[in-house]
Amino acid sequence: MKEQDVCEITCVDSDKTTRVQQHLQNRNIADVAKIFKALADETRMKIAYALTLEEELCVCDVANIVGATTATASHHLRNLKGLGLAKYRKEGKLVYYSLDDDHVKQLIHIAFAHQEEVADRESVSVK
Repeated sequence: MKEQDVCEITCVDSDKTTRVQQHLQNRNIADVAKIFKALADETRMKIAYALTLEEELCVCDVANIVGATTATASHHLRNLKGLGLAKYRKEGKLVYYSLDDDHVKQLIHIAFAHQEEVADRESVSVK
């Protein structure tokens, strides 16, 4: 018989659900979801990861790293900046981007660490 991943009966713990619902009401879930939505784009994730490896990169370097035009790289960088994930500074005719703070860097490193753990578990279960 195949194991099902849903409850076979309805059993709600009112204390737990009320407590969690109250916490959710006090959080800005939509804005946090926007952060993950921004990082769900493969190019933006490459850019964000690149910015964890280098303190800052100019738009031209970012474009070269991800294999995009400077216009495309700039678009993605503006998107990351708009969500508070990146910041920039202008030096003459060059624009340099960096991650906004250490929280963003940690978030990206945690995501990669988790992905590697999942891949390791999957490779073990396949054997």
